[in-house]
Amino acid sequence: MPCGIPVAGGPLPPGARPSPKIARLVAGVDEAGRGPLAGPLAVAAVILNPRRRIRGLDDSKKLTEARREALYAQIVERALAWHVVLVEVEEIDRINIYQATMAGMCRAVAGLQVAAHEAWVDGNQLPKALPCPGRAIVGGDALEPAISAASIIAKVTRDRLMHALDGHHPGYGFANHKGYSTPEHLAALRQLGPCPLHRRSFAPVKLLHDQGTLF
Repeated sequence: MPCGIPVAGGPLPPGARPSPKIARLVAGVDEAGRGPLAGPLAVAAVILNPRRRIRGLDDSKKLTEARREALYAQIVERALAWHVVLVEVEEIDRINIYQATMAGMCRAVAGLQVAAHEAWVDGNQLPKALPCPGRAIVGGDALEPAISAASIIAKVTRDRLMHALDGHHPGYGFANHKGYSTPEHLAALRQLGPCPLHRRSFAPVKLLHDQGTLF
């Protein structure tokens, strides 16, 4: 499904290895795509480099697309480590979106090339299987730069992927609404029915799949 969209952190750039003077490495963790009717969930973990600060980090939902893209490039270049994973539709339908989110957060932190001493997770729920101690921070994507960075990485990765997948599943408008339940998307569902990207466990997809109509 990735369609050429990078979904993992690459090798650390020269000079990005943590200095012995950096005593504690904190990974910010956030997701994008819990609510849509279609497409995977993207979950990212980022350890920022305090020696290479990034200005303007914020909750990805508060930023314009152009600003998110610009910050994405800076995060990838300057972070000590970053990793993003996709939790596919089949797993979301099998274990539910909450469990899929918790699993994705654990995988994202575990995939970092530099081990985090602690993970700060956006929200009020902390995954039990994190590979390090963690904290849940409500509104963390607007409060903690590392979580903001993870929010941006997850959002940009997923948006790029949904834009690419629009060409594989034409007619639904995935490039525009990214799988969310907009009037355009619901109208396409009525006309075309679900495609493989749709989450069968989500209403109204489930209703259409089970009964052949949305309403």
